[in-house]
Amino acid sequence: MIVSEAPSVSRQTLVDWYRRNRARSRALFDLIDPAVYFTRPIALRNPIVFYEGHLPAFSVISFLRRGLGRPAIDERLEALFARGIDPESEHQAIPRSGADTRWPSREQILEYGQAADEAIVAAIQSAEFDIAGREHAAMAGGEAIFTALEHEAMHQETLLYMWHRLPYANKRKPLDLSYDLDAAPPRHQTITVFDGEATLGARRGVAFGWDNEFDARVINVPAFGIDAHSVTNADFLEFIADGGYDRGEFWDDVGWEWRQRENIRHPSFWIRGHDGTGGERWLWRGMFEDVPLPLAWPVYVSQAEAAAFARWKGRRLPTEAEYHRAAFGAQSGGERDYPWGAAPPQPAHGNFDFQSWEPVPAGGRPDGVSAWGVHDLVGNGWEWTSTVFAPFPGFKPMASYPEYSAEFFDGQHVVLKGASPATARELVRRSFRNWFRPNYPFVYAKFRTVSPL
Repeated sequence: MIVSEAPSVSRQTLVDWYRRNRARSRALFDLIDPAVYFTRPIALRNPIVFYEGHLPAFSVISFLRRGLGRPAIDERLEALFARGIDPESEHQAIPRSGADTRWPSREQILEYGQAADEAIVAAIQSAEFDIAGREHAAMAGGEAIFTALEHEAMHQETLLYMWHRLPYANKRKPLDLSYDLDAAPPRHQTITVFDGEATLGARRGVAFGWDNEFDARVINVPAFGIDAHSVTNADFLEFIADGGYDRGEFWDDVGWEWRQRENIRHPSFWIRGHDGTGGERWLWRGMFEDVPLPLAWPVYVSQAEAAAFARWKGRRLPTEAEYHRAAFGAQSGGERDYPWGAAPPQPAHGNFDFQSWEPVPAGGRPDGVSAWGVHDLVGNGWEWTSTVFAPFPGFKPMASYPEYSAEFFDGQHVVLKGASPATARELVRRSFRNWFRPNYPFVYAKFRTVSPL
């Protein structure tokens, strides 16, 4: 808990984290051509311009206004940029501020962001943080500053999902791009995970957690078999060759009418290209260029596609509890903080924290293997589960962002666990829960299958 007299996380650490966030966000926006600033790379999301204003505006709203009770920096912009959208279909994808919104210029947004940054850094350096029991419950334990910090880190991943959909000509390609394209897919192996307990969520009293992470609960998990490695592009090619997208049960999955209408029969990260001899081949749609489909990389798909593949294999997707048991359970009993043990996350443990623009081969971070021998449970792509996103017993909306989880307990979102290449290291913790609609195909999400024993 942070208190003004003796914070357990120093003010300088928080200032450094905030500045690191803001520098990374600015660098991401600077990657793209100004000509696409007001476009929607993903029709289910707001235009790009929204997000550059949303990041500082949200920090002002959650930390300065809700947390410290301070006035707005710019009420009009903070109303305009307060909330994003999560529509069920493209025709519902209208900004909360209205379909005819007149967006500010980038210069105006950057000017607002600078004013917000100055006010927020000054508040971190001098404001009273822990004022629980007074007027501003959002600052209890310093909640509101952590909310602002983690929110920006999460949105940086959202930005990269969007950037991935932009034409290559509209992005500045880094000079040091490299890929591991030649690795062979790992050998198929099913790992037996014995029955035991899995702790989901966090116990109150930790430095920070989002409201959906509380309260912790212990689940008894029956024994099951789980893939040692994520399903690869090579594996998914077999599914496609066997008519996987044409199977009737695939189209029974919720929300897939729009995808059927567009006649798409492959993952959204794949495209068809020429092989140089007049034929065609599959390519990976990278951030900055197409590359020959890396057969050893995990396939990035929606949960609906993942579930269809699992049915085709006569298996299913893991539950959230099974993921926890495979990732954090110890064969000798008890649980680990991370699949690899107690050590803080490092690059050798997994492909996360912006190490790479793309995946690496499945099993390419062996230091991150779990106690059972399961690879890449944290890193290289989020892991789809079959669990519908819902509150744990004891759930209470957080004061600094009461809408964060509650609006999504609608039975239309499913839980993802782990981390992707674009997940900040601060979010790599056992209790963190991500969620998306089952038909959303643009997230950096992989999967593996399980079967009961």
